[in-house]
Amino acid sequence: MVFSSLIFVFAFLAVTIALYFAAPRRLKNTVLFVMSLIFYGWAAPLFLPIMMVSITTAFFFGFPIAKYRFTNQKKAKIYLAISLGFNLVWLLFFKYTNFFIDNLKAIPFLEGISNITEFSIGFLSETPFAFTLPLGISFYTFQIMSYSIDLYRGQTEVQRNYVSFGAYVTLFPQLVAGPIVRYRDIDDMLAERRETVSEFAAGARRFMAGLCKKILLADVAAGVVDSFDAALKAEQTALAGWMVVLFYTFRIYFDFSAYSDMAIGLGRMFGFTFLENFDYPYISKSITEFWRRWHISLSSWFREYVYIPLGGNRKGKVKQYRNLAIVWFLTGFWHGASWNFIIWGVYFLILLVIEKAFLLKWLERAPKVVSHIYSLFFIAIGWLIFYYTDTSAGMNCFTAMFGAGSFSNPVVTYNVLRLLPTIAVFCIAATPLPKKLWYRFMDGNEVCRVITTLLLIAGLLLCTSYMVSSSYSPFLYWNF
Repeated sequence: MVFSSLIFVFAFLAVTIALYFAAPRRLKNTVLFVMSLIFYGWAAPLFLPIMMVSITTAFFFGFPIAKYRFTNQKKAKIYLAISLGFNLVWLLFFKYTNFFIDNLKAIPFLEGISNITEFSIGFLSETPFAFTLPLGISFYTFQIMSYSIDLYRGQTEVQRNYVSFGAYVTLFPQLVAGPIVRYRDIDDMLAERRETVSEFAAGARRFMAGLCKKILLADVAAGVVDSFDAALKAEQTALAGWMVVLFYTFRIYFDFSAYSDMAIGLGRMFGFTFLENFDYPYISKSITEFWRRWHISLSSWFREYVYIPLGGNRKGKVKQYRNLAIVWFLTGFWHGASWNFIIWGVYFLILLVIEKAFLLKWLERAPKVVSHIYSLFFIAIGWLIFYYTDTSAGMNCFTAMFGAGSFSNPVVTYNVLRLLPTIAVFCIAATPLPKKLWYRFMDGNEVCRVITTLLLIAGLLLCTSYMVSSSYSPFLYWNF
C-alpha cells in the first residue's frame, strides 16, 4: 500500500494509531514493529523473509562487534565485514544480477559465460525474484549498515532488544523510500520518547502537506510528462522536449519531497524526529549547493561512510577528486542497475569537480539570477538523463530540445499555453514562500487559525476524492 491511498489513510494508519496509543509504554515498539511488517508484507510478502534475515544477522553480529571493537579490532572488523556482507549480498543480487548478465552478453567472447551464468540462476526466471526489486531494499540496507558501522566505530551502543532493533529498520513511515535514518539518531527515541497532542497535530499537518503535494502536484506533473513524452515520440519538437524535462523536474521533486514530508510527519505522530531530507533544492545557485539541499540523508550517508573514510578532501586535490569519483559512481549505481544512472552520477561528478576547481568562486560573485539560471539548467539536464533508462530515447529528447526537429506544432503549443498557470503554481510551490505564508497564518489571530484548519480539511477532502477516482500511483523512489 502507498501513503496516498484510501486503505492506508483510513484503514492501516487509523488502526495503527489506535493500537499504538492504547498499548502500554513497553509494547509501543512491538506495535510499530508488527504493523510495519504488515505494511511491508502487504506490498511484498515474498520479500519479507529477506528483510527479516537482514535484520536478524545485523542484530546478532552486533554483539561480537561491540564486544571486540575496543579490545580486538581485527576480530571486530571481521564480524563487521560478515555483517555488511550478509546485508549487501541481497542488494547486489536482486538489484544488479540482471544488469551484469545483460552487459556480459554484449561482450562477444564472454557471451558463453554469461549464458551459463544465466542458466545457473534460471530457476528464478519464472518467479518474481528475477524481475522485481525487493521493496525499499536500497534504503533499509543502508540503515542496517549504518548501525553496524557506527557500532564498530564506538559511536553507538549495541541494541539488546530485537524488537526495538526491528522497529528501527522496519519503521513504516520511512521504510521504503527514506529519509535514511542512522541508528544513532533515534537510539534514544527507541528507548524513551514522549508523544504529545501538539507534536501529533504538527505531524498530522506535515503528513497532510505531503499528501497534497503528492496527489495535487506530483501526480499532475506525472500526467503532463507522459503526454509530452508521447507527443515527442510522435514528432520531434523542441518545445515538447523542454516540457518533458521541465515537468519531470517538478515531478521528481514534488513526489520525493512529498514522501519525505509524509514520513517525517508520521514519525512525529509516533514520537520520532527524523532529519529533514529536502531544503528547497531548486533555489540553489550552484550544483554544490543543490546537493546540500537534495536527498540530504543519502548525501550525508555517502559523505560519512564513503567519502570521509577514503580521506575526503584532506589529502590533496587529486585524491579528493578520486574520492568524489568513487562516491558519485556509487551514488549513480545505487539509484538503479542501468547505464543512465551511472551516466547521471558521472555527469554530476564532472559539474562538481569543475565547481570545486574554479567555477564556484565565480558563481559566488556573479549576479544571483545568473547563478540560479545556471543551476536550474544543469539540474534539468541531469533529470533528463535520470528519467530515460533508455539512453537512445534520452538522446532523442536532448537533440529535440536543441533543434534537431521543428520548434513546435499546434497541439504542443496549445497544451503549453493551457499549462502556463500550472507552471506558475509549480514554480511557487517549489520555493519556501508557501511554507512562510502557512506559518504566518498559523501564528496569526483566531481567524487565521480557523482558515488554516479549513484549508487542511479542504485538502483532505480533495485528496480523498482524487484517491477514490484515481488509479494506483506509487512513489518514484519505491523503485530504488
